[in-house]
Amino acid sequence: MRDLRISVTDRCNFRCTYCMPFDEYTWIERQQVLSFEEIERLARIFLRFGIQKIRLTGGEPLVRKGLHGLVRRLAKLEGLGDLSLTTNGALLSEQAEALYSAGLRRINVSIDTLKAERFRALTKRGNLDEVLAGLFAAKKAGMSPIKINAVVIRGTNDDEILDLVQFARANGFEMRFIEYMDVGNANAWSLEKTVTKKEILAAVNSRFPVREIGRANGSAPAVDYEFLDGAGEIGIIGSVTEPFCSTCTRIRLTADGKLVTCLFAESGFDLKALLRSAASDDDMAEQISKVWAGRVDRYSDVRWEQVRGGDYEPRVHKKIEMITLGG
Repeated sequence: MRDLRISVTDRCNFRCTYCMPFDEYTWIERQQVLSFEEIERLARIFLRFGIQKIRLTGGEPLVRKGLHGLVRRLAKLEGLGDLSLTTNGALLSEQAEALYSAGLRRINVSIDTLKAERFRALTKRGNLDEVLAGLFAAKKAGMSPIKINAVVIRGTNDDEILDLVQFARANGFEMRFIEYMDVGNANAWSLEKTVTKKEILAAVNSRFPVREIGRANGSAPAVDYEFLDGAGEIGIIGSVTEPFCSTCTRIRLTADGKLVTCLFAESGFDLKALLRSAASDDDMAEQISKVWAGRVDRYSDVRWEQVRGGDYEPRVHKKIEMITLGG
């Protein structure tokens, strides 16, 4: 257990087709969402287990009012080596300075396309200009590194791999490509839509030769590569065709306090019930330890075995929705 992902809300101002395709969705009731004080308390407990990194996610974390206040709380935690955030960037231009002042230094911004009309179609609500403004506001504020996340979907945006790389290189950002996955239960995933890590790498190499660096700390989700001309790095997450369950060190906390040990989990352990009872920190630490020690997650491994065997049915596997779980 080295990386803690904390979802601060399930609300989002986008409706990206691969993340939340539902027109109707039952949102978590406000009183069920963890407060900043509760998140800070749990983070302190998690640090006992050797957590080195905390990443704030959503939904879209920047729709959570006063998020910089939570960042300030977490940035002060003794023993925490890294605090980061993943965002769609739409509200970043107005919050970047406050987040940086609160202690946030590292950020990932999701941008799947540089074409405005395509961006609108993918997100259903998003404005690309606002997101790009947020990206450069984060750079101006002093955040570094700034990574751009792009989910590559065949027939949708796979023709923009080189454009995205060029944009990142030209502006001092790090590009991260992600294989299209069957997150949640209704994103109509199929292997035919997945542009594989191997294909993405070949496309990048065709214009911008790279050499492999490897996974950070041997367990990061992305395999990193550096450009041979010294113009930075890129990362590729191949969780479909190159699953990494055996080295996964990530644990997740949903906005309503569920402890989840896998991105594709069907359920989680309700830490909020303990948190809002008379349970001590030691009581909660004991339960966290039991959940982590008892995990048997290897969803991506199993999925790839079944996909190659021709008997994988994504709709049979009911999972927590990405909008609830976070990335």
